[in-house]
Amino acid sequence: MPTVIEARDLHKTYVEKRGLIHRRVRRVEALRGVSFKVEKGIVFGLLGPNGAGKTTTVKILSTLLIPDKGRAWIMGHDVLEEPENVREIIGVSLSVERGFFWKLTGYENLKYFGMLRGLSGKELDKRIRELMDLLGLLELGADTKFYEDFSLGMKARLSLARALIHDPPVLILDEPTLGLDPASSRHIRRLIVRLAHEEGKTVLITSHNMWEVEVICDYVAIINKGKIIAMGTVPELKRMVSKEIPVEITGYAGKLVSEKDLREAVQEALRIGRVMVNVDKQGKVRIRVLVENGMEDSVVNRVLEILKAKGLKILEAKIMEPSLEDVFIKLTSGAES
Repeated sequence: MPTVIEARDLHKTYVEKRGLIHRRVRRVEALRGVSFKVEKGIVFGLLGPNGAGKTTTVKILSTLLIPDKGRAWIMGHDVLEEPENVREIIGVSLSVERGFFWKLTGYENLKYFGMLRGLSGKELDKRIRELMDLLGLLELGADTKFYEDFSLGMKARLSLARALIHDPPVLILDEPTLGLDPASSRHIRRLIVRLAHEEGKTVLITSHNMWEVEVICDYVAIINKGKIIAMGTVPELKRMVSKEIPVEITGYAGKLVSEKDLREAVQEALRIGRVMVNVDKQGKVRIRVLVENGMEDSVVNRVLEILKAKGLKILEAKIMEPSLEDVFIKLTSGAES
């Protein structure tokens, strides 16, 4: 797939001045050599804690901030040398509440921003109605309700509609579901995936919501303290930090069985020492084994054979994999300062 977004060696340092009498100057390195590529038609997640450099990165890509060093391109257009061309092909949402007119309705706000994008007349009216219907804003009365009366969820949906008003091929969304209720968050997540996978748009989102990124992103870059510390698909990232996968099997013995005998039987069959066995007073057995990545299925089958041979009724067998949150915590805790 062609590369749509590219960042190469981006650096940005802010100078903070504090104190009225005793002035203190502090240099904050927001970006320290950020590089990545985003292919067409995917949802790319830039994942990191607050202050990691996510918003600085997307502001540079959106032509709102000039880097101290480095280059970036959107569909081949240089964000520094061709900012007007870049703005024509991107839709941006950096905050769900900023930039709207409080005394205008949702429809009127979109009409204003559509006109700024060169749309007018029936074409603009049709586009506004399509977007408001797509985002569930018509059923919420956003076409006639003043913006000042919008809920946060309605504001988030209108912000996304504004980003889409000129039907751009590239979307850049900074924390698109931050602070939203579950229903609004779900609606926006589903729409983001649809825009990428069904309409072929390229979507870059920033987030510190591990679960959300894991659910909707095709590719993830983890940023911490201004540096990209890992990139890949979610399964690839999980394999980077976990060479062993926990397998957990529960069963019922019907009568008390020896934990020692079960442990030794599993250890002998698998020829590994990391086996935990627990048998409660009701005869419920829980076995947890750490196995090499990629060997999960064969280990589960072998343990099931052992337990069945000993007369246990199998209740559940689970291959436990680390969550993206596990990956994130492990990687960021070991990152360079």
